[in-house]
Amino acid sequence: MERPALVIIDMVKDNFDESRTLPVTPYAKAMIQPLNTLTREFREKGFPVVFSTDAFTPDDFFFTGRMKPHSLKGSAGADIFDGLDRHPADYWQQKPSMSAFFKTGLEDWLRRRGVTLCVLAGIATQFCMLATALDAVCHDFKVVLLSDCTAAGSPDIQNAVIRIYEKNPLYPLFRIADSKQMIQELAGS
Repeated sequence: MERPALVIIDMVKDNFDESRTLPVTPYAKAMIQPLNTLTREFREKGFPVVFSTDAFTPDDFFFTGRMKPHSLKGSAGADIFDGLDRHPADYWQQKPSMSAFFKTGLEDWLRRRGVTLCVLAGIATQFCMLATALDAVCHDFKVVLLSDCTAAGSPDIQNAVIRIYEKNPLYPLFRIADSKQMIQELAGS
């Protein structure tokens, strides 16, 4: 029997700021309801909920490319988006890079709670979600990437990533499911 944790990635205020006109924003907004439903299910079963968010510095390496500064550590834009169902018992960790495992201590935090399965939700599917999924497997955690609770900058990108990983050679260590399937699995635990 697996012990899951829900890991919600980069759902910060800057990514929902309409003035920034990010392509991912409307798709991220569309997943709020199923994500909040799943979050409540995790809590009802006593499973951990983790918020892992970008916390960059103004001179961050990522900003030497096309990416514009955002989610700056200590700024309001780096705070968790208000539309998410967040409780004081949830764990919030700020991350300095794409993966929720990179220099964050998440592996140890999860292990101390007996977690064996990371259920991943958030943005952006083709970057931080995949980086975290692959790092989780590298740290010997099983992974479920939620197809309806992750978002990319376009449906084409989202669907391409999901299609690639639906039939990956790491199955069942790394698999794709939607939030309704995950709720059914939680009901059996």
